[in-house]
Amino acid sequence: MHYSQFIAGEFRQGASGSRITVIEPSTGRALGDFAQAAPADVEEAITAATEAFRTWRKTSVLERSALLRRVGSLMRERGTAIAEQIARELGKPIGEAQKEVVTAAEMFEWASEEARRIYGRTIPPRAEGITQTVMLEPIGPVAAFAGWNAPAITPSRKISGALAAGCTIVIKPSEETAGVALHIARVVQDAGIPDGVVNMVFGDPGEIADILCTAPRIAMVTFTGATSVGKSIGARAAQTLKRATLELGGHAPVVVCDDVDVDRVVRMAVATKYRNAGQVCTSPTRFLVQAPIFQAFCDRFVKAAEALKVGDPFDGATQMGPLKNLRRLQSIEQMVQDARGRGLKVATGGERIGTAGFFYKPTVILEPTLDSDAATIEPFGPIALISPFAQLDEAIAECNRLPFGLAAYAYTNNLQQAHRLMHEIDSGVVCINEWQASLPETPFGGHKDSGLGSEGGIEGVREFLRIKCVRQGVAS
Repeated sequence: MHYSQFIAGEFRQGASGSRITVIEPSTGRALGDFAQAAPADVEEAITAATEAFRTWRKTSVLERSALLRRVGSLMRERGTAIAEQIARELGKPIGEAQKEVVTAAEMFEWASEEARRIYGRTIPPRAEGITQTVMLEPIGPVAAFAGWNAPAITPSRKISGALAAGCTIVIKPSEETAGVALHIARVVQDAGIPDGVVNMVFGDPGEIADILCTAPRIAMVTFTGATSVGKSIGARAAQTLKRATLELGGHAPVVVCDDVDVDRVVRMAVATKYRNAGQVCTSPTRFLVQAPIFQAFCDRFVKAAEALKVGDPFDGATQMGPLKNLRRLQSIEQMVQDARGRGLKVATGGERIGTAGFFYKPTVILEPTLDSDAATIEPFGPIALISPFAQLDEAIAECNRLPFGLAAYAYTNNLQQAHRLMHEIDSGVVCINEWQASLPETPFGGHKDSGLGSEGGIEGVREFLRIKCVRQGVAS
């Protein structure tokens, strides 16, 4: 993989003297290195996006739609290469990586259709001869930040939504999965998206954020990542009154009532929990199980977690790959150490696998105390917590205890209980008897400390649009 910046349609090295090294998490070895973007590179990317916006905003929606659909088509054609890059840079099992590429392609395909359906409205006037129209306009050049845990989906969601609305974009994907982002840049270019409409810069995250968040020519910021960083990004964007869409962290609860098929729920719960080694912001983590089925659920969950095959992401039989980096590994080790120090039961896992790469055993902690690290800090790793509850009020209170509200899950066959859970859990997404928290056609965003605004669906496209009201009378 040839790592580089992507500015004004050109793949080129950054002007900084500092370099970025991309590490393969399965082995801990370097995949390559490249020069960071200097402030001058970021300014050039802003200039390119600003100049391209003048023409892209005027490009007909039919043409924008056709180009975005072409991007999705090319992503599917190149799916094998992109999936292999995901497996190599992130450690995600190849089967999961292939599914991610399909979803990323669907982001562009969905946005291509929504570009044709950005409707304004006409308001009845108070007097004859007056026309009142509400118009939706592209907000302007966008600054975007994406993490490493969904290296194809997250950049694709931001790029496709911005372009569908008529905006241009400067995106800083994660340096740790730069190769995946650059595959997307190549697809965008080969699909015929004009130079400067999409720009990618990699470098010092704080430095790039300072430049993009305060640049007068940037109209909006969209960020996916940790809550603490997102709050900082939002505060910096507010200094120049930029709109900020923030998709931040979570600590997803799962309510399991005693009227369900335990085996079926466990089977799907374990697969979803340990997907991408738990490095998913919507990963189900706090399992709240009604007392009559608590022991049976724990026994089956632990057994299923122990049966997962952890290993080489390119092995088709692998069900969980490594953690992304040493920081993640150390964070998980510290969380488990805290649990053991408090006398909590680690029912399975709780230790590193080997010394090559960043592999860790699927871990289950039973009945965590509310002051334990795992119960208060998003693990963002292969840790599941299982606790009993007696009454539904108790479970709902625990769902809402933390300042996060990104995704929540619940399983019950009782319609009255389902309605209570749907309405009383404070979360941007609530899945009842279902595990898919985000799709291209549905809005995705958090409550409380889990974010502002939405991505995906028509709501996600509208984040990139501003409202203009036009009142027109007859000249005398």
